[in-house]
Amino acid sequence: MSIEIADGEDRPEPGADADGTAADASGVRSTADGGIVAQLRLDHSRLFLAPSLRRAPDVTLEPDYWTEPEPGRTVVFVTAHGTDLEAFEAGLETDPTVADPVLVDRYPDRRVYRVALTDRAVTFTAATAAVGGRLLDCSSCRAGWQLQLRFPDRDRLVAFNDYCRERDVSITVDHLRVSDEDDDGVVALTDKQQELLAVAYEEGYFEVPRGISQDELAQRLDVSKSAVSQRLRRAIGELCAQTL
Repeated sequence: MSIEIADGEDRPEPGADADGTAADASGVRSTADGGIVAQLRLDHSRLFLAPSLRRAPDVTLEPDYWTEPEPGRTVVFVTAHGTDLEAFEAGLETDPTVADPVLVDRYPDRRVYRVALTDRAVTFTAATAAVGGRLLDCSSCRAGWQLQLRFPDRDRLVAFNDYCRERDVSITVDHLRVSDEDDDGVVALTDKQQELLAVAYEEGYFEVPRGISQDELAQRLDVSKSAVSQRLRRAIGELCAQTL
């Protein structure tokens, strides 16, 4: 699909480079003024770990971090939540987008895996950076991956859309908003995370003793307990990163 968003004049502001960035007195180029925050869902049969997710649709993944231990080899650590982790592990064994899967940590409510990307995987992190975007949040969904991205302007968002379209990656737009100087700074929280935090706070989840449990929050929001757990951890972690 094509992404369009109304914008002002397309030409750069005075003092900006041709690509829309500007330099401050120190010479550091900036794209921090304004921008667009997009919440998107991506779907493709060869998106990173998509084949494994199709084997276990009740499992939710959160990428922890990725690294390149040697040139040409990218390793990703992911946390998996859900009740069908055995099916997910079976999917890892035949998933063409990853190699050398290893279970590195096991907890009562989640497991952590290490996988190596293969050249058959369709990814989105490099494309996001290439067009000047920033990944704010990322988790799996039944159709693939749900992302929250910030782009400096409309053209960068369109460039990301073109990248996906050229690779037959389906994009569903859940939410778009313009970021400006009046933002409160907590732009990395998704709508679902904000909703969860609001309900948790209003119902006394953060009080001692707690006024509501995670099970009750899950029932209230009609989501799984694992989804509540991961959203709370990611939302609180992002708030700490923004304020501490």
